Amino acid sequence: MSRPRPWVIVPGIWNSDAEHWQSHWQESRGADAVRIAPTSWSEPDPDDWSAAIDRAVAACAEPPVLVAHSLGVLAVAAWLAEHDDGRVAGAFLVAPPDPDAPGFPVAAAGFTVPTQGVRTPTVLVVSDDDPYCTADRALGIASTLGAGVQRIGAFGHVNVASGVGDWDAGRTLLEDFAATL
Repeated sequence: MSRPRPWVIVPGIWNSDAEHWQSHWQESRGADAVRIAPTSWSEPDPDDWSAAIDRAVAACAEPPVLVAHSLGVLAVAAWLAEHDDGRVAGAFLVAPPDPDAPGFPVAAAGFTVPTQGVRTPTVLVVSDDDPYCTADRALGIASTLGAGVQRIGAFGHVNVASGVGDWDAGRTLLEDFAATL
């Protein structure tokens, strides 16, 4: 049996707190998961986040799976547009925000929706009632990226406030996706 691929955890603005599913997943993986460490969590700078993804990917012994949530989805999409060169095995993207929506944080204004496709195998997990991005807008993002789509029903922004907890069903989606890489 082969060892599972490492994960690079890419949270959204303000990072994911200890109760967020990304934090639970990272803790359970130990050294097989690394979280990005930008200096601009509260006032996110796209270049800083891109450099943080670079560092986290470089820290992995083999091409990892990027596991992104919220603003992290936009950061990963932008990073892949510049670095779609085999350094990562895949991207598991959950609950993208819509930069054009009224609830998008002003502090994150430098982040945009992707404008080009990627070769890296990618799946976008879409909640039907995400307050930060309509399902139609999320499906458009997936189409632009050339990503597969997993619609999970009504799970809000797939975060602590949505009540998903450890989000075991999401972890199964990630593990099934990673098994195809």
